[in-house]
Amino acid sequence: MKDDVRVHSTAQIAGHPIHPMLVPIPIACFFGALLTDIAYVASAEIMWADFSAWLLVVGVVFGVLAAIAGLTDFFGNRMVRAQPPGWPHLIGNAVALILAIFNLMIHMRDGWTSVWPTGLVLSVVTVLILPVTGWLGWAMVYRHGVGVAR
Repeated sequence: MKDDVRVHSTAQIAGHPIHPMLVPIPIACFFGALLTDIAYVASAEIMWADFSAWLLVVGVVFGVLAAIAGLTDFFGNRMVRAQPPGWPHLIGNAVALILAIFNLMIHMRDGWTSVWPTGLVLSVVTVLILPVTGWLGWAMVYRHGVGVAR
């Protein structure tokens, strides 16, 4: 961390930042949706398409909650906005969440068209964005001290 400067989280519970607590849930759900989309394309077993839809529902709900906490931190503290990875992290996650919402709408269709080809493509693109935004979030915490209590 530069000069041991720490930027405290605005959205927190008992001193623990909320955003990093919520973020792993949509990541796991969106990655799981990609895997179940692939399983559906390979097998045409409707169970996999149903799993994808439910994973996307949970991922979007927790993604929105993580976004609210992240936006509270981002706009509640100018020091967070001043960090170099801040804006790319926000924009990348917003794009991923918007894609996931569209993906959820696609997955609400019946049968084959719920996954192939649009649902699978949206799952792939969403999952490819997440490591980049995750790296940027990691940089904000471990290089710039955002949300670090001590």
